[in-house]
Amino acid sequence: MAVPKELKTLDLQVFSAEWCPDCRRLDRWLAAEGLDLPKVDIERVPGAAERLERETGKRGIPYLLVNGEAWVRGYHRELPGRFDPDTLVEELLQAAGAGAVNSPDSQ
Repeated sequence: MAVPKELKTLDLQVFSAEWCPDCRRLDRWLAAEGLDLPKVDIERVPGAAERLERETGKRGIPYLLVNGEAWVRGYHRELPGRFDPDTLVEELLQAAGAGAVNSPDSQ
């Protein structure tokens, strides 16, 4: 699936860390798709890790914050390659339409 133009209109932030292999995988895909998103390094930005855990109930990264309201995980641990671009795009678009924080249990 090509990245839909609607995705490029969303306000997206990537919560990640340099040491994280799933974060590097997401970064490579974003770069290949020409998506230059702001990154929030949870190791360097005060309060970022705490916000992520408070709002998602999770400590795993990467997570994407959609329009300042909804969270979508940027990895798929249930898959052999741990990442599926089509699933991510679908989840991001759903989160943008939902306008509410996604349930951590569904992620």
